[in-house]
Amino acid sequence: QVQLVESGGGLVQAGGSLRLSCAASGRTFSSSAMGWFRQAPGKEREFVAAITWSGGSQYYADSVKGRFTISRDNAKNTVYLQMNSLKPEDTAVYYCALTHLTIATIDSNYAYWGQGTQVTVSS
Repeated sequence: QVQLVESGGGLVQAGGSLRLSCAASGRTFSSSAMGWFRQAPGKEREFVAAITWSGGSQYYADSVKGRFTISRDNAKNTVYLQMNSLKPEDTAVYYCALTHLTIATIDSNYAYWGQGTQVTVSS
């Protein structure tokens, strides 16, 4: 069983930065790809970023490319999402998730999910 716990969310002004963390329990983390998704009020959950088990490849939604960076530390069982140049439209609950696939951008391909952390960007 895998448990994922996100942290690092909060309130930030537009143009600011936040770093989200996702701590994982279980032995499969270091051999699994990880992803970040977000869901804004009244909207469907959407893909943000994903990273392969080794950290060698990363994928990003077009809306965050160049502003967000996903990374991982397998020794700490943690995946990160560095968010820079934040915009009000980035406001959402952010979720980390684990997939048994090599990489995935579709939420139905993820087997385990965290409880989410709120990110609010004020204008």
